[in-house]
Order: sequence, then C-alpha cells, then structure tokens
Amino acid sequence: MRAVLQRVASASVVVDGEVVGAIDSPGLLVYLGVTHSDGDAEVAWMARKIRDLRILEEERSVGETGGPVLVVSQSTLYGDARKGRRPTWIAAAPGPVSEPLYEAVCDALAAAGTPVHKGVFGADMKVSSVNDGPFTVLLETP
Repeated sequence: MRAVLQRVASASVVVDGEVVGAIDSPGLLVYLGVTHSDGDAEVAWMARKIRDLRILEEERSVGETGGPVLVVSQSTLYGDARKGRRPTWIAAAPGPVSEPLYEAVCDALAAAGTPVHKGVFGADMKVSSVNDGPFTVLLETP
C-alpha cells in the first residue's frame, strides 16, 4: 500500500460538479494506492501511520489535534513509467481488490476518532487543495 500525504489548510473533491468530500481546517489530504498483496496488516499499518505521523504544525499529528483527513483513492501510485512512454499499471490492484481495502483504511481512521472525508472510488474526481508548507510525505507499507 502506498500513500501520498499532504499537509493542507483545506481540500475538496468534486464529482460531476458536486462536492463529495471536503475539509476546511488544517489536516491531511491522502492519496491512497493498493497493490495485489495488500491485506489487513497493511490496512492497520497505514491507518495508524496516517493518524500518528507528526507532520502538522508544532510536530503534531491528526490523532493529537483531531484534524480531518480527506482520503482519495489513487491507483496510479502503482504506475511504472521506467520504460517507454506509457506507464504500466500491473502493480495496481483491480477495483474489486482495492476498493474494500481503501474503505477499510478509512474505517480504521474513523474508528480511531479521526474525522474522515472521502472521494468516490473509481470516479473522475477533481481534487483541490491549499497545501500548507508545502509539506508532502510518501508512505509505503513494509
């Protein structure tokens, strides 16, 4: 499982002209990608890391501040463009595998008390954000 975390002042996701997820206070915008071998252990690790990573102001985490998280599915995080001019998506898990794991990460964050907002899995989304810093971190499960 891979994630790109961005510290944001605000962020939103629009699908078909409608806002489907938004945060308007300091928190994290998370792009989340799933690969074929991911399972429950990766879900738990990623949710814990997103919640506890101290990248907000004054080296605090969303778990400490109660800050919101906007999670957007992003299968392209597993794109491989090392050869040729077109990326390959072989390492990205297909929707029937990745959607339940994406939802499980969101559910684990919510269960831990983190306010979670989401995009729409598999939709054509327009993501807007006001980056704070900017501050971006890449995560990958062990």
